Amino acid sequence: MKYNVMKLLSLTPIQAPGRLIPLALFLGAGLTALAEDQRAPEVPTEIAVPAGNKVHFHGYAIGVQIYTWDGSSWGRAVPEATLFHGQSGIVAIHFAGPTWESNSGSKVVGAVDAPPVTVDPNAIAWLRLRAAHTEGPGIFANTTYVQRVNTTGGRAPSVNGTFVGQVARVPYTADYFFYRNANN
Repeated sequence: MKYNVMKLLSLTPIQAPGRLIPLALFLGAGLTALAEDQRAPEVPTEIAVPAGNKVHFHGYAIGVQIYTWDGSSWGRAVPEATLFHGQSGIVAIHFAGPTWESNSGSKVVGAVDAPPVTVDPNAIAWLRLRAAHTEGPGIFANTTYVQRVNTTGGRAPSVNGTFVGQVARVPYTADYFFYRNANN
């Protein structure tokens, strides 16, 4: 049976109680190889992580970019996503800040430090962020950089909103790579 992941993400549990189980099975089995690969991704040079850093964690995110209509534009996106890692399943959440918080409580807050790169005009840009703040022991401890790559979806609506404060929740997926100093 084939499933459209982006369509399933747009459904609430009430709309799709039986459809979320296949999605969960897909995520548990289909993303294992992707999430366990700790090699740095191939990226445009503008968002390459400086030498002296190495990948220490790779998560696959499924979620939404939340846009609010301000009367003239959709404004800045706010993420709401779940990060998966291989057979470990759900390992973290991603939310405004931008912030990532692991199930064990470690946290990293990022700050964009390079211009975003549009690789696919139908998807949100690829990014490099520096870790502005980390806390707690765990997968996000000592993070130096975060990259968002291999994005699908998530772009702001192409039509104007109908009222100020209107919210658009646009499904997206991405790979997030978390780096540490190579000496750690």
